Amino acid sequence: MTSSDKDASLDLYTAATPNGHKVSIALEELGLSYRTHVIDLRSGGQFAPEFLKISPNNKIPAIVDGDLSIFESGAILVYLAEKTGRLLPTSGQGRYKVLEWLFFQVGGIGPMLGQVHHFRNYAPEKLPYAIDRYTNEAKRLFHVVDKRLSDNQFLAGHDYSIADIANMPWMRLHKNQGIEITEYPHVARWIDALEARPAVKKGLATPPRTDVPMDDKAKETLFGKSQYERR
Repeated sequence: MTSSDKDASLDLYTAATPNGHKVSIALEELGLSYRTHVIDLRSGGQFAPEFLKISPNNKIPAIVDGDLSIFESGAILVYLAEKTGRLLPTSGQGRYKVLEWLFFQVGGIGPMLGQVHHFRNYAPEKLPYAIDRYTNEAKRLFHVVDKRLSDNQFLAGHDYSIADIANMPWMRLHKNQGIEITEYPHVARWIDALEARPAVKKGLATPPRTDVPMDDKAKETLFGKSQYERR
């Protein structure tokens, strides 16, 4: 466990993944004090009974704010935005534009880019069908975002929001997803602009990603039978 603020009431349980960084970025953007608890996914920290009490799906991130615990990054982003009254309009068309692109990430960008990342980088055997299927879907999704950003500064329009915070941490890893970013100039512009924000820099470093390769034990924990045991 590391502590960002010993006096903070909000606890963040996270790891150095796109989903984890979504919430740390939001916390930094919103100026909320929080304590960071790093869950070691490679050694099975996500299966610890105390973590499962707040995240029954054994996934990060999760937060505890006073008596309230929340898992699922999309739900956490909405909660934090509503808690502070920022990054999500309270009503009207603007609110639903943000929610559209937030759910686009939760239902499309996250799952599909996660699959292409897995089959291109971690699968024990290279399966051309799976690689082609998910790479092509990743390209399609990048095109959707690129077209949207061709006449909008941010995903929901002119204002930065939790929709941008949700999508960017996944899309910035395009090199591992078989994406040639020069084919999506508006996405490239948007990623660069967001990565330059001080709060985003802090959020992406909480916790920092590691370049240490996974060993066989870590791969089994993340992708093998351990993942599917009933707990």
